[in-house]
Amino acid sequence: MTDSIAAGRPAATAHGHSRLRAYARLGKLDVYDYYLGIFLALTAALFPAGAFTARQALVMAMFLAGEVAVLMAMVALDDVTGFRDGSDLANYAPDNPLRNKARKPLVAGALTVPQALRFAWACAAAGAVLWAGAAALAPHHPLWALVTAGVLFVVSLQYSYGLKISYHGFQEVFLVALGAVLVIVPYGLVTGGFSGFLMVQAVLFGFGPLMFGVYSNTNDVAGDRAVGRPTVAALVSERGNAVFIGALSVAEFLIGAVASATGAAPWWFVLVMLPATALRARQYLTGFVRGDIMTARRTGFAVHRLSVVLMTVANVLVGTGAAR
Repeated sequence: MTDSIAAGRPAATAHGHSRLRAYARLGKLDVYDYYLGIFLALTAALFPAGAFTARQALVMAMFLAGEVAVLMAMVALDDVTGFRDGSDLANYAPDNPLRNKARKPLVAGALTVPQALRFAWACAAAGAVLWAGAAALAPHHPLWALVTAGVLFVVSLQYSYGLKISYHGFQEVFLVALGAVLVIVPYGLVTGGFSGFLMVQAVLFGFGPLMFGVYSNTNDVAGDRAVGRPTVAALVSERGNAVFIGALSVAEFLIGAVASATGAAPWWFVLVMLPATALRARQYLTGFVRGDIMTARRTGFAVHRLSVVLMTVANVLVGTGAAR
């Protein structure tokens, strides 16, 4: 009897670990790219001021923790909808070797829909508490930051669930707005304002999720069309989608170039961002010249992470006066 109990313990532990991994996959914790915007807000606020208080640091930390919780709720609800309408079953079918079914715990059978919904709403509640706490503790309370955070919270939970905003043609716009808000709101809470240069960085940060999102949509055309999810890739021809993504790639470069030319950003900012621009061009060639969309999607993550590093360096240079 003792032996059988002892033998059962590892299995129970393994089952527990497996369940935790399933929830981590449901919340897409391995996709940390959305959370990197805090570095832009932090360096933009820290270096010009020359000092950063413990209170400001705590506000940033609480906002980041709330951000993780809110986005886990968003993507979990997205998975619930994708499972229910069949799009995830189509996009992650056994005949699609490019997509890892384990990344979709509902499709893989690792979690049930009720479990996923409980997880999503628990994350949403945690996110609401953390963001409210960050706002209450913040040294500044600009109305635009509070309203923007509240709108993002509500819209995130309605992105693919409830109102299903992404099913009404707003997916691409939302992804840019999501990234931008995650930069400007924490900055606003600790400084009370925002700058033109920070807004340029916020929009460029939002292009990161957009640019690996549109490549995912390119791969998922069949499933999205089947359920009526109107991504650009699903609405236009293959050539039209290639032109659209090419235009986005050029627009991303132009945002930095125009900002440098008009004084919204330092004159050298566009030069600092050139490595990311070159990698973005490589992403496009990989996806639409070589026809390897999923490798291009993975390159998008590299572009986003490199962009964050380069913009963080730019903030340090501006804040310390090292480049004028």
